[in-house]
Amino acid sequence: RAKFELGLFERPYVSEDIKPLFSHKQIAKQAALESFVLLKNTSRPGQNNKLLPFGKNIRSITLIGTDAAEARTGGYSGPGNNPVSILDGLRAAATKNNCKITYQPGCGRSSHEYVVIPSSLFSTEGAAGLKGEYFNNVSLSGTPFITRTDQNIDFRWTLFGPGPGMEADFYAVRWTGTLTPALSGTFHIGLEGNDGYRLYLDNKLVIDNWQKQSYHTLTTAYRFEKGKAVSIRVEFYEPKGNATIRLIWNAGVKNDWQKKINDAVAAARQSDIAVIVAGITEGEFQDRALLSLPGHQEEMIKAVAATGKPVVVLLTGGSAITMSNWINKVNAVGLLWYPGEEGGHAVADILVGKYNPAGRLPITFPQHEAQLPLVYNHKPTGRGDDYNNLSGLPLFPFGFGLSYTRFEYSDIRFSKSKIDKSESTQVVATIKNTGTMDGDEVVQLYIRDVLASVARPVMELKGFQRIHLKAGESKTISFEITPDMLSMLDVNMKNIVEPGDFNIMIGASSTDIRLKGTLTVLK
Repeated sequence: RAKFELGLFERPYVSEDIKPLFSHKQIAKQAALESFVLLKNTSRPGQNNKLLPFGKNIRSITLIGTDAAEARTGGYSGPGNNPVSILDGLRAAATKNNCKITYQPGCGRSSHEYVVIPSSLFSTEGAAGLKGEYFNNVSLSGTPFITRTDQNIDFRWTLFGPGPGMEADFYAVRWTGTLTPALSGTFHIGLEGNDGYRLYLDNKLVIDNWQKQSYHTLTTAYRFEKGKAVSIRVEFYEPKGNATIRLIWNAGVKNDWQKKINDAVAAARQSDIAVIVAGITEGEFQDRALLSLPGHQEEMIKAVAATGKPVVVLLTGGSAITMSNWINKVNAVGLLWYPGEEGGHAVADILVGKYNPAGRLPITFPQHEAQLPLVYNHKPTGRGDDYNNLSGLPLFPFGFGLSYTRFEYSDIRFSKSKIDKSESTQVVATIKNTGTMDGDEVVQLYIRDVLASVARPVMELKGFQRIHLKAGESKTISFEITPDMLSMLDVNMKNIVEPGDFNIMIGASSTDIRLKGTLTVLK
């Protein structure tokens, strides 16, 4: 339908003679500029001004984080066309301002203590890999339904069974063969995945987790000799489905995250400011149980902040991130989302003050996962917002976002403050840029049905306007309030507008309400 409405069936190709008004690069950069959300911007130690934007007196910046160099564009987006990383963008901007950029990759988003044992180390019956015997029962009894060679043990069976003709549940597998290590040493070897499983080395049972309970990572120390084959047998069963099983060890794993953090700290000490670009990993089958930064990134942020240097943290990702462990130790925080192929240039423009950020959060950022679900438009709960050991308020509310300038809201008024059910009205307010820098403000309209026949949200976003104001400039904005904005589904699931009072709220976020008035719908 979308293709039909775009006319692609009648005109499948655009003439090569047509030149677009704006290039894709311009659009990509503008999207990155407008979506940047400034979450925190505090004073430098001993000074009254904010850290961002950077002043012209900044002569050296340490840029830290693999996300600074990767130019990630997000899932399903492709690699982009000549994507500009934050490192490239900041270097280009710094060259114009005679500022030195030092880059350190830091510890990255992940830190692995174990790896799946590679297929090159396995053999069975004269061939590479392991012999896999698959049973349509959980007792490994009878004749295997499938016998095949598996290169290694690294499986996740969710929607389907482990082989053709097998169900997605109620099966067992036995893998046998030899493991010939390429290194000598005492390594930890074991299994990760759903219970139950067990591991035999040289016919000796070394891990016995033959029960169905949870998901575990169990390892044992074992002495290996380079080039000396060890017979191996792994047994696994899954009665319920949704299985994961991996054969892992720590041979050859370089866990050098602490050194990478130390290198980043040393570089930060030699610079005027440290900019840390941290990120999260997302995608299909990669749901996050914890919303904190993965790997050792939080430790890196705290270690760099401990130098006493001003610190900016830029976050890459498409969902909420908890920051309570480190946010009070840094000066500024910006949310990039996935800034796209021109993100590097856009971020640099914001950091140096060529563009004033005005992005707003379309989701709520919690302080802790225990607060979830946490939404601004919840129904009345009949209880306080707080827990006995944690505030019920978010870290950053829906609609939140800072600017390099300040805005004043005043003079709320209605064209009509009392209307019939079928009428519309206008609410008007004045917004003034009281700061010293031109910028955008996102003015948000929220409505609350004060007393309804069914439970209604405590507030609902019904409109917003992004307006640009020069320093000192004022502008009158208006929102039309229509019957549709006041309507609801009643107990009979009919769409109606009930008479009564409605709170009309205008503000800079769902918690930063600057103006409030009452609109009355008559009977």
